[in-house]
Amino acid sequence: MAEVDIEIGGRVFQVACQAGEEEFLYSAASLLDNEAQSLADALGRVPSERMLLMAGLMLADKTAGLEEELRKAERKLAEQAVQPGAPVAPMKPETEVVEVEVEVIPQTVIAAFSKIADRAEGVASQVEDAAAG
Repeated sequence: MAEVDIEIGGRVFQVACQAGEEEFLYSAASLLDNEAQSLADALGRVPSERMLLMAGLMLADKTAGLEEELRKAERKLAEQAVQPGAPVAPMKPETEVVEVEVEVIPQTVIAAFSKIADRAEGVASQVEDAAAG
């Protein structure tokens, strides 16, 4: 079991993780730190527990929004598959895209994005087939 120091909201926390997962932990901590810094900028100094809770909730809200976008896209695809010959409307994201820079991308994140990309390519192929049908 490895122990690493991560910094979130200007505070250092010592966290244990499995050996080899340190980079993933640093990446996750960086995402949480970005949210915590936003809170610190807006609210000033807040207790650690409250800062971590609010930052976690902000990340959960972003995740829920992305999941809802995915469900809408899947429903739209299913509707188009039922209606052959229906024109395919370009999909526009309904939420603002936020860019996060991560120095080292862990293999688990790369694998997850690869699965998402494969799924998106499959959806695009189905849309093209439905439009050509």
